[in-house]
Amino acid sequence: MIDLDPGTRTRWQDLLTLARLHRDALDHLGVRGRPKVTGRRGIQIWVPLRSGYTFEETRAWVEALSRTIGQVVPELVSWKWEKKARGGKARLDYTQNAINKTLVAPYSPRPAPGAPVSVPISWAELDDPELRPDRWTIRTVLDRLAAVGDPFRSVLDDPQELPDLEGR
Repeated sequence: MIDLDPGTRTRWQDLLTLARLHRDALDHLGVRGRPKVTGRRGIQIWVPLRSGYTFEETRAWVEALSRTIGQVVPELVSWKWEKKARGGKARLDYTQNAINKTLVAPYSPRPAPGAPVSVPISWAELDDPELRPDRWTIRTVLDRLAAVGDPFRSVLDDPQELPDLEGR
C-alpha cells in the first residue's frame, strides 16, 4: 500500500500530481494498482501481490518507488516522520506496510461531518475535475457502486510479482 499523506500546505492538485506520478511509475514497471480516496484528505494506492512477501520487502519496495517519485517533485515531499517537521509538505508513507498499522478499508465511512466514505477509484478519475477525497458519503456511495461497480474488486484476486527496482 502506498499512502499519499498530505501536509498542511499540500493542495489537492499537488496530491493529484503525486498520485499521477505513482500511476505512471507503476505503469512503466508493469505493476497493477488501484487508487482510493481516503474520505478525508489523502489518496492511497493498493497494489495486489502474490502471497509470500514480507512487510519488510513490501515496505522497502514502496520506499524505493516513492523516493524516486519524490526526487521528481522535491518541493512537494518531505521524508520527516513528525508532521510539524514536514514544513506542510506531503509524506509518501511507505511505513504503512507493517503488521501493527491500521488502515482505512475501502468503503469505510469516516468520522467527519457528512460521513464521507473511503472509495476506490479508477486511474482515469484522477483527471476528473469533480474528484475530491471526501466526494462520496454514506448517502451517495451506493449510487456510485450501482453506476460503476466495485473498482477495488480487481485488487482482491490479482496476484503479481514486484519487479526489481535496482536494475531499472
